[in-house]
Amino acid sequence: MLAEFLKDYFSILLFLLIALGLSIGFIVMNFLFSPKNPDPEKLSAYECGFEPFSDSRMEFDVRFYLVAILFIIFDLEIAFLFPWAISLGKIGILGFTSMMIFLFILTVGFIYEWKKGALDWE
Repeated sequence: MLAEFLKDYFSILLFLLIALGLSIGFIVMNFLFSPKNPDPEKLSAYECGFEPFSDSRMEFDVRFYLVAILFIIFDLEIAFLFPWAISLGKIGILGFTSMMIFLFILTVGFIYEWKKGALDWE
């Protein structure tokens, strides 16, 4: 049983072992051969050219998070729409209806966020 399992999944296990070996090898090579003489400028907290002018724990506006969540939602929507469009002929009316419900819920959420003013940048 174990031999049959290994025969079926040998290529996947080999690929994973090679990927793991290469990843660890590159990390070790980077650690061994990288220069280790950082200057004070490189070790500073910010590399943008000026000293920090306020507390690093300041609060962000919630709109940053809402825009990020919107991006994730619509990115996932596209990820669901591609396989749905490819298999639409096989899944029939039930698949079409379920995707329309999914898109309707996303549209209602988008309209709610728009009405709340989350997308208005001041």
